Amino acid sequence: MLHRLVYCFLAPAFFLLCACQGYDFKVNDKIVYAPNPLLRNFTVADPGLNSCLEQAINDGAITAPEQLTTLDCSFAGIESLDGLSTFTALTALRLSANKLRNLVELNKIVTLQELYLDDNQIIDPVPLYQLPALRKMDLSGNPGLQCPKPGSFAQVATVILPQHCR
Repeated sequence: MLHRLVYCFLAPAFFLLCACQGYDFKVNDKIVYAPNPLLRNFTVADPGLNSCLEQAINDGAITAPEQLTTLDCSFAGIESLDGLSTFTALTALRLSANKLRNLVELNKIVTLQELYLDDNQIIDPVPLYQLPALRKMDLSGNPGLQCPKPGSFAQVATVILPQHCR
């Protein structure tokens, strides 16, 4: 009987604590639990990319760069990817319908498996040639793209190129 009474009080207290995971927990004005703060110490120059990253960090409660594995920044007006390589664990990246030209920053993210760069202003795909984990890539809708030579993306199972490269 006593242990039932204890469970009646402990279970609701446990669930209340779980619901308050984003808050400091104090006893007698002393903090006994403080959640890890969300990641804020990263720098990207592009305001559209910065806004997208901040939203993804908030939505996923990301506290460290390696926790962010997927990112969708489509239609964000992004012109520069400088600083994105801070997020070294990205496996899926969607950057569709932006204003991207330079992809050099992406060759530092060797964990990328899926990459969507459709409808941008990309000219040179060479920085993507050496991404070892890349399996799916979309470069369609880039009218100025210098068409890659056959075999340039040998490790990629699915490559979608612009019409003029087919």
